[in-house]
Amino acid sequence: VVVYNNAVARFRRTSGSMIEASMDLGADGFQTFRHVVLPNIATALLAGGMLAFALSFDEVIVTTFTAGQQQTVPIWMLEELIRPRQRPVTNVVAMVVVLVTLLPILFAYYLTRDGDQIAGSGK
Repeated sequence: VVVYNNAVARFRRTSGSMIEASMDLGADGFQTFRHVVLPNIATALLAGGMLAFALSFDEVIVTTFTAGQQQTVPIWMLEELIRPRQRPVTNVVAMVVVLVTLLPILFAYYLTRDGDQIAGSGK
């Protein structure tokens, strides 16, 4: 979300006339992205990435200090990265965590995607 917010804010500040000028001068979509859009949003992407790293690093620290005697999944996975003993099990647990996170997002997307159509578009 942090990277997205930074990129969207930078996109809103970017002038559309620069993109139009690039297209008028004969650049295709990829060249326009590479030479006009990416240099304009690169610092926003970098700043968003650094903020996201700082927030995720903070979550690991908070989890480590508040876990007590129990071993939570993030702490277990961090220990497995340092001293791998059960690498296949760690990979499976990581995929399960990713799927458990991703499935509700996809479900919400499929529930709300029909509302994005423009009225009168003929679809």
